[in-house]
Amino acid sequence: MARGHQKLQSQAKTQEKAAKAKKAQGHNANEQKKAAQKALVHICTVCKAQMPDPKTYKQHFENKHPKSELPADLKDV
Repeated sequence: MARGHQKLQSQAKTQEKAAKAKKAQGHNANEQKKAAQKALVHICTVCKAQMPDPKTYKQHFENKHPKSELPADLKDV
């Protein structure tokens, strides 16, 4: 087993290697935020909330804006 300075060098090298591997996988917060923002394609006409699919958008509209008329693109969903 390594002791002292050699041990510290080994630990630093292992940390650096792990950080590179994690970065290569794309597990940083910025990438995740970009991917999540791409998925939110439907925007509510009343409150400007963003939803990923038409079914969720229709449920949102029926629950949050019951007095408003349903948009034409949601009537057949």
